Amino acid sequence: MSPAADTLVLRDVHVPAAPGLWPPAPGWWIVIGVVVAVLLWSCALGVRRQRRQASWRRLFDEAAAQPTPAEQVAAVSSLLRRAARRLDPQADRLSGQAWLRWLDGRKGTQFTQGPGRLLLEGAFARSVDPQAVAQLLPVARARFLQLMAGRK
Repeated sequence: MSPAADTLVLRDVHVPAAPGLWPPAPGWWIVIGVVVAVLLWSCALGVRRQRRQASWRRLFDEAAAQPTPAEQVAAVSSLLRRAARRLDPQADRLSGQAWLRWLDGRKGTQFTQGPGRLLLEGAFARSVDPQAVAQLLPVARARFLQLMAGRK
């Protein structure tokens, strides 16, 4: 061996320290930004949906707050027809059993055989049983909210 090799001082290789966790790489900032944007957008949609449903409930409650049972039935029937028109432009022209079948939809018989039958003549009767109207209102309210939400 040469004398120069003996005098050569060799040291271990030093590995640099691992990069810290903060600040994240630019790609992570983009991912965080997209996640925050999606969360804000979904929250805004949820708030908008809740406000819209609250306005529908308020509209129905105003109709149900009419002074006489016959006026309540007439107002509820009118609201149901307006809501039905949103899904099917021809639905508000139906009458009698066809209208009640349309309100029942694919499942249920609450309108053709249940308290919903009051919609046929209740708005035109001089006196309507308040108990029958009390049974009609929850059924009609649920169907009104379904129709306004676009569910047939």
